[in-house]
Amino acid sequence: MGHKLLFALTGVSTLALATGLSAQEATQAPIVLDTITLISDGRESVEATGGVAISKEDIEALQPADVSELFSRNSAVAVSGGAGPSKRVHVFGLEQSNLAVSIDGVPQGPTGWHHTGSNVVDPAFLQSVEVDAGAAPADAGFSAAAGAVRYTTVGARDMLTDGKTQGGRVGLSYGSNGRGVSGSLAGYGAYGGFDWFAMIHATDGKNYKNGDGYEIAGTEPGASGALVKLGYEAEGHRIELALDHTEDDADRTVKMNMDLNADKLVFPMKVARNSVSLKYSSTAPTDSWDPEAMLYVTDNKYERPNYLIGGTNGDMNLQNRTIGGHIKNTYTLGAGSITSGVDWAYNDYDVDNYGDTDRRYWTMETMQVGAFVQGRFEWDNGIDLSTGARVDHQRFTDWNGKRRSDTGASVNGTLSYEFSPGYEVFAGASHTWLGYRFGEYALLHARGSDLYTASDFDPSEARNIKLGLSASQDNWSGNLTFFDTRLKGMGEFIFPEGATPYLGNVDEYRSKGFTLQGTYSWGSGRVGGSFTKADVTQNGIDMLPAGGTAVPIGKMATLFVDQELAQYNLKVGASLEWANKLSSSDMTEAGFYDDSGYTVVNLYGEWRPENYQNVAVHLGVDNLFDRTYYERSSYGERDVVRGGVLARDIDPLYAPGRTITLGVKMDF
Repeated sequence: MGHKLLFALTGVSTLALATGLSAQEATQAPIVLDTITLISDGRESVEATGGVAISKEDIEALQPADVSELFSRNSAVAVSGGAGPSKRVHVFGLEQSNLAVSIDGVPQGPTGWHHTGSNVVDPAFLQSVEVDAGAAPADAGFSAAAGAVRYTTVGARDMLTDGKTQGGRVGLSYGSNGRGVSGSLAGYGAYGGFDWFAMIHATDGKNYKNGDGYEIAGTEPGASGALVKLGYEAEGHRIELALDHTEDDADRTVKMNMDLNADKLVFPMKVARNSVSLKYSSTAPTDSWDPEAMLYVTDNKYERPNYLIGGTNGDMNLQNRTIGGHIKNTYTLGAGSITSGVDWAYNDYDVDNYGDTDRRYWTMETMQVGAFVQGRFEWDNGIDLSTGARVDHQRFTDWNGKRRSDTGASVNGTLSYEFSPGYEVFAGASHTWLGYRFGEYALLHARGSDLYTASDFDPSEARNIKLGLSASQDNWSGNLTFFDTRLKGMGEFIFPEGATPYLGNVDEYRSKGFTLQGTYSWGSGRVGGSFTKADVTQNGIDMLPAGGTAVPIGKMATLFVDQELAQYNLKVGASLEWANKLSSSDMTEAGFYDDSGYTVVNLYGEWRPENYQNVAVHLGVDNLFDRTYYERSSYGERDVVRGGVLARDIDPLYAPGRTITLGVKMDF
């Protein structure tokens, strides 16, 4: 593996050096990048403290087909492999449900089942992504245990070029190795105070093969969706209505996060996410009046037929509905700003297992109301401060109608000091009250009526600490962040051997380590990379590579280079993903094989014909060297032995082998 890593690093580094030298010959003007500090223009910089920021330009260059490709340049984020609905997003080894996840400010529900992925997000609709790793601000939302993930979708004003009042975009691509056809169509415009945006996207393909030519069952592309936004502005006020629908509808294996050698059968499965939101904001804010209000409704569904009559094996229907909103105002002061407000959300969770146990229908409910305040300050002496608090009240009603409620407080603070121009040291900490957590509610589908909630079931809590150094100069930036996240008393369904299962609190999860990031730019191009080391444990014992709330990460690294060749109307780039080998006595004892390390190289190019600058032709090559590997947060290879007999032979869900995609987009 060492020789493979050296070869790949050498190739990408040589490309970076060559394009850098070429750019230096062609560029005469000095390069000046925006300074990255903890607080800038009243907002935290997630990059300054080890977080992840993916811009519109990044998404345009990568043209990601799924969330694995979306986060492929960031070692802090690991995404498991397989079909779209099996992909689980982990930040420093902690699953996305432990972060406050939102799309255009609309909170997203938890991951329903450990054999499915995180909420369906189609990168075709995305404008940008931000990941706050660790201590999140109070206005990030309720239950931000390990940070926050903010997805932002495109809109009319993002797409309209100067002088235009309407436009459109059509996109079409075809990929090898099962990727198949992907198409999108968007129309947008603005007239008077009105603006509108509408977009549809769909995919169709076949199962992919890994680097050894082995076909992975149930991995055909099946994503489709639509996004509509209607806005109106008048006399300093703006109101926007947004409708968002994303689904994946295809034949899938029973357990999508693992490859069971004895079972290649696939069955219909549909996973859908729907949301409607109405948002008010001010377009003419003052120092004392900069309000925002939002009302939203979301609906998440998982639907599978009753393919195992009288038994339980993922054949169920799930539904999670939410109605909520927030009202907040930002006050601008001489040294910064203060944001305060209230938010609330009502959730219900329904499970239908077709009567395969002695209880068919299951329902749970939660109701949360919170008040928050967050201050962000910049002083001339080089000190920046972001600090805040929130108080939440939550009511939880379990499947037996038993209700419990509690109130808790959360506090956070991050302080930085710029000891020399462009050089900051920072330290942050947070204590977060999470309310009543219950983990994967889909587990109810295989339970009987004897399931109960423990009498001592308590709200969960989280604690975060991070500190480090951030540097930003004219043409380069970088940071080193040490982190320590603890999830205390998380609520989960517990299955004691020989006893009745119940909902209770489990031992502490912990992720600690460091992440290093850096970028260097020469105007027409850039080179960057990241390295993350995380030790993920529960009750002090290393986590096993079995998916779920927390997974082992070990060491991961990325390296990338982008270069614009203006004389050819061409952009090219390359990226590298690396992970070390994982092995331990705990893994061996539990029947897991060692997790092999891997090195994967990806390439892309974009060309715009000289006389048709509204047309972009994109070529992408993923897994250039056709490696056979599985992504770090995937379920590992395992032999499950019960009573001295091999009960289950589990292979990992391998990532796609070499995949070549050719696409074209046209703006009109």
